Amino acid sequence: MPTCLFNCPAPAKLNLFLHVTGRRADGYHLLQTVFQLIDRCDMLDFTVRDDGRIVRTNDIPGVPADSDLVVRAARLLQAASGKLEVGADITVRKHLPMGGGLGGGSSDAATTLLVLNHLWQTGFNRGQLMALGLQLGADVPFFLLGQNAFAEGVGEELVPLRTAERWFVVIEPGVSIPTAIIFSSKELTRDTKVVRITDFPDAHNLVDKGFGRNDLEVVAAKQFPVVAETISWLKTFGNARMTGSGACVFCSFEHEYQADEVLKQVPSQWHGWKAKAMQEHPLDHLLSAL
Repeated sequence: MPTCLFNCPAPAKLNLFLHVTGRRADGYHLLQTVFQLIDRCDMLDFTVRDDGRIVRTNDIPGVPADSDLVVRAARLLQAASGKLEVGADITVRKHLPMGGGLGGGSSDAATTLLVLNHLWQTGFNRGQLMALGLQLGADVPFFLLGQNAFAEGVGEELVPLRTAERWFVVIEPGVSIPTAIIFSSKELTRDTKVVRITDFPDAHNLVDKGFGRNDLEVVAAKQFPVVAETISWLKTFGNARMTGSGACVFCSFEHEYQADEVLKQVPSQWHGWKAKAMQEHPLDHLLSAL
């Protein structure tokens, strides 16, 4: 077995729509969404230690190591497996913005669980890892599932779904939005009608067909006007919408050259990039090859 793995991808996700359908007694919101993997990724390096220590080897501004989901994921797997004698050095190279609604922290945690499960030979199956991941955050099980999905509950009830092959322009407006601020707003719609997979357009091209909406978008756009400005600008090119609880905004295109043309026009105060839809988590191929 290898003792290290480098350049392990932790891909971003987009919420092709995000409906809030209710609220549980414990305060958690009930959601319906489609998670879409895209090929923009954080990259992580792992080296096994024999002293049981979990060490994040690099600084990430605003994220102390002990509260980092990567470190918490490693310690959770350590405790669940009983393999307290092994540890890891973990380097996280961030390419995804924090507070952007792209799931970067959750994806980093999922990649950590998948890779260390392999390196430490803990033997957990995907379902067991997903149950562990849910303890870290509602989005983590999706990244562990390894493919696009229709999600319900708090985001943990997942049905695999093949989505349309598209290119996306994603714009970072330059603000970081704490999820709690959006979900705690009194103005948030919490009674959107429940949908079914059979309601989806053919070939699951949800964004271009105008299916659904992001219920969090109205709240985020009101509290962070730059998000409203970004959505308004990008809507001149297609059916733009916000992902997650923000702040990133995206628009879907059939061809890469269309995305390139839009990127040339992005105002200088924002950061824009393109990404391609993926159907499967890229780490699955890497671990299968090993």
